[in-house]
Amino acid sequence: MSMMKGFSNAFRIPELRKKILVTLGLVFVCRLVAQIPTPGVDWTELGKIIDNLRSGDSTLFGWFETFTGGALGQCSIGFLSIWPYISAQIVIQLLSSIIPSLEKMKKEGENGRQQLAQITRYLTICLCVVQAWGIATILSRPGMIDPSLANNVLVPHPGLGFHLMTVIGMTTASLFVMWLADQITTFGIGNGASLIIMINITSRLPDAIQAAYNRYFVAKTAPISGLFILILFFLLVVMGTVMLTQGVRKVAIHSTRRSVGGGNTYGMQQTFMPLRVNYTGVMPIIFAQPLIQIAAAAVKYVAAPTGRLHDFAMMLSETTWLHISIYSVLIVFFTFFWVATQFNAVDISENLKKDGSYVPGIRPGRATAEYLDDVMTKITLIGACGLLAIALIPMLIMSWTKPPLAWSIASFFGGTSLLIIVGVALDTLRIMESHLLVRKYEGFLSHGSLRGRGGV
Repeated sequence: MSMMKGFSNAFRIPELRKKILVTLGLVFVCRLVAQIPTPGVDWTELGKIIDNLRSGDSTLFGWFETFTGGALGQCSIGFLSIWPYISAQIVIQLLSSIIPSLEKMKKEGENGRQQLAQITRYLTICLCVVQAWGIATILSRPGMIDPSLANNVLVPHPGLGFHLMTVIGMTTASLFVMWLADQITTFGIGNGASLIIMINITSRLPDAIQAAYNRYFVAKTAPISGLFILILFFLLVVMGTVMLTQGVRKVAIHSTRRSVGGGNTYGMQQTFMPLRVNYTGVMPIIFAQPLIQIAAAAVKYVAAPTGRLHDFAMMLSETTWLHISIYSVLIVFFTFFWVATQFNAVDISENLKKDGSYVPGIRPGRATAEYLDDVMTKITLIGACGLLAIALIPMLIMSWTKPPLAWSIASFFGGTSLLIIVGVALDTLRIMESHLLVRKYEGFLSHGSLRGRGGV
């Protein structure tokens, strides 16, 4: 009841109501971009191929279909969506940890952030051109992704003209979506890029509901009791995901307060440094999932119909234990890798020392850095285990259910999809709640307040 009252109060505040309406309008425009078809493609032939891929329940195809918001299924000019921009941000963020000039920009305040943002945009254009050219090449020669499609003609008039038209169309659409994301961040509610990704994912929810309805009520390939078990299990997974997203380890920090001009301490202030359990967010899954799936697809492509390589390709199928084991190792590895590159305990300890702050019982400087590094390592292990459990749930559900649950349904039970939906929803609700509380309205919860992924 408090949640519904919170949404009702949100539309009573003119400023917040305007932000919500602007966000909804820009998201609607973004979804329109995902529906514009790429010129020069034979849609009849494309529809046949897409239907075969869907009937085969390819996890790789389902993954791309989910994160492009259905743009892959109709080969839309919005196929690239916001992902080149996200990829560029990740690359710049990683490089800023190892390249001194980029690290210096990162520490220069607003001016440095603007320079990094400009570099990110240039890199986005480069990624768009390369990826769009690759897509145009695959459309012209579909046998590259599957030898059985060698005789299919998706592009009646291939050549340089089609490549240039596809590159210009997809690059322009991706940059336009990037601009829409910036406008949402500036004039709307929440982070624009995150919201667009979440909307792309949730746009596949009607397909998942339809597939579940066909499974349990039309084809009746599974008992109705299984549907109730799935719903209960889904609620439990969402609860666990919320706990993982909001979990923090609070490190006590004492700060000495000094008088202005005199330099003498006259008081003590106690605060907390929040170290998030899931410090990496969805990054490990974003790195690991395409890597293992594309590698498995590549091995399957080069393998002969029979032989050891073909057997190995079959062992790398999505629901096999070899695939799950490699996937698990990659997730744990990328979790610690991301923390190692983004969490700098030495810089944090130096900043605490400069501010006259310290961890109780720990000497300032090197000892503090070692303590923070040790604490972060321990909670990263806990976070990696939680992230691993959420990432593996869709695969385990597909392997345990008989007949196997479709990927369009299983993908909402964990993995990147659920983590992004829960994280973005919490961040957006937290921002809306802050507007409500400032104007003396009740928040979304009867007791306490919402915490976003970066909140305490």
